Amino acid sequence: LHGSYEALKYGTLLDGLSDLTGGITESIAIRQDPTGCGRALAKLLDMTSLITCTVNNSQQQIRASTEKLANGIQMGINYRLYAIERVESFSGEAVQLVKLRNPLGPGGEYVGAWARGGLEWDEVPPVERDRLAVRNMAEGEFWISYSDFVKTFTHLEVVHLDAETSRDEPSLHSKHTWQMKLYQGSWRRGVTAGGCRNNQETFHINPQLHLILSEMEEVVVSLNQHSIMEPKVIGFTAYALPKNNTESINKQFFKKNKSLINSQYTNSRQVSHRCQLDQGGYLLIPTTFEPMQETSFTLRVYSSKPLKLKLLDTPPSLLKSAIVKAPPLEGKGFSQYEAVFLQLADEHRTVNAFELQELLEACLPNDYIKSCACMDVCRQVILTMDSTGSGRLKFNDFKDLMCSLKFWQAAFKNHTKEKTGILKAERLRDALLEVGFQLNTDVLSIVILRYMRKDGTLRFGDFVAAILHLNDAFAIFESKDPLQNGTIKLSLAEWLRSSLMC
Repeated sequence: LHGSYEALKYGTLLDGLSDLTGGITESIAIRQDPTGCGRALAKLLDMTSLITCTVNNSQQQIRASTEKLANGIQMGINYRLYAIERVESFSGEAVQLVKLRNPLGPGGEYVGAWARGGLEWDEVPPVERDRLAVRNMAEGEFWISYSDFVKTFTHLEVVHLDAETSRDEPSLHSKHTWQMKLYQGSWRRGVTAGGCRNNQETFHINPQLHLILSEMEEVVVSLNQHSIMEPKVIGFTAYALPKNNTESINKQFFKKNKSLINSQYTNSRQVSHRCQLDQGGYLLIPTTFEPMQETSFTLRVYSSKPLKLKLLDTPPSLLKSAIVKAPPLEGKGFSQYEAVFLQLADEHRTVNAFELQELLEACLPNDYIKSCACMDVCRQVILTMDSTGSGRLKFNDFKDLMCSLKFWQAAFKNHTKEKTGILKAERLRDALLEVGFQLNTDVLSIVILRYMRKDGTLRFGDFVAAILHLNDAFAIFESKDPLQNGTIKLSLAEWLRSSLMC
C-alpha cells in the first residue's frame, strides 16, 4: 500500500483495519465510563460498524508469544464483538452477556464465567439458551458477562463503514447504515497550512468545512493524513456557525469566538473524535499542529442521520482598483521625478521597460523598495499601465505608478510584523485583500506557487508583480464581460493574447 516494508513499522492495528475495510476507526476506553460504554455499544451494534475489543499491554512491548490472562483472554488480540444480550436465570436474576469471538480460533479458549460448558448456563432456562444459540456457536465464539467484560478488556476498537464499504460484510447487511460525508484536501505552504489555534495570525487560512445537521445527533469526525513515512501532528477544531453562511471566515471570527470541540493532536495516521451536536451549522477546521507543514488529508463525518458537508471558500472578486491615480495638482514630490524622467524619455516624452528600470533605480529610496525595479516587474508595469499599446509610458502613467507603489508598500508593511521587507507567504491573502483582491484558494495557490521563495516568503518586488498580474487578469475579464455575467467566451487568438498579457 505504501511503497515498502519499512512503512509497516509506523502502522498500528487500527491503521490496518482502516486500510483493509475502507472505514474510519475509533478507539473507546472501556473503563473510563463503563455505563456510557454500554450505551455506545448498544448503538454501535445497530449500525454498520465492526466492533472489536482488546487488552492493551501497558508496557507496549512486542513479545515473542501472546500473553494470556487467568481467564484465557489473550493480550494484544482484537476479539470481534457480535452482540449484547440480557438473560434471566431460574431465580429471576438478570445478567447482561456479551458475545465475542477469538480470531485465532483453537488454543485461545475463554475459561471464565459463562464460558462454553460453564456451570452458569445450568441456571438459565433452555429457551434462553436456545435463543442465544449456546450449543451452536462457531469456533472461537463465547459469551462473557458485561461486568467481567469491563474488568477484562481495556478498549473498544471500532471500524465504522458506510453504505459502500459495508456491502462486502455479510454480518452488517441487516444493520442501519452510517451516513457519511467526506472532504479530500491538502495543507499547502502559504495557502492552507495555517497550523493549530496557537497561531492566531494564520489559523484562518486552514481549510474551512461547513457541517450542517438536520437534527441533534452524535457524530464521529475522523481526520486521516496521507503522509506515512514522515507523519505530521494533526487534529481539528469545531465552532458553531449559522447554516446560511457560504463564504470563508476571517481571522477576527476566531479571535472573538470560542471553539466547541478540540480533538487531540497526534502524529498517528488518523485522529477520530465522537461528539454530541445540536441541530444547526458547525465550522470544522482540520490542521497540522505547526504552520507551513504540507501533506494531503481526508476528513470524514459519520452520522446515523442525514448531514451536509461543504468547503467554505470566497469567490474571487475585485473589491477596489489596485492602481492609485495621482492627484491632479502636481506637488513637489513629482517635480523631482520629472527631471529624471525627461532625461531618460524619448522625443515623445515616454519611456520603455528598460528606461523605466533605470528611472525606478534612481527614484526609489532604498533597496527594500528597489526590489520591484527588476526587469520582469518593469515589463509587467508597461503591460498594465500602457493604454496605447505602444509599449511605453507617459509621465502621467509614471505618477500613477509611484502613487500605487506607495499604497502597495503601506499594505505590504502592515503584514510584515516580524521583519521589515519580508512577507510570510501565509499572510499574502490578507495583504492582497487590503490592496483590493479577494481570492479563492485555487487562485491563491497559483499566485503562491509563482512568487513564493524557497524560505516561504515574498519580497516587495514579488508582491508588486503579483498585484500587477492580478490587476491585468481582472481587467481583461471585465473588458470581455460588460454585462457582468461572470463568464466570457474567447477565441484561441484572444486567449493567447490575454494569457500572455497577464
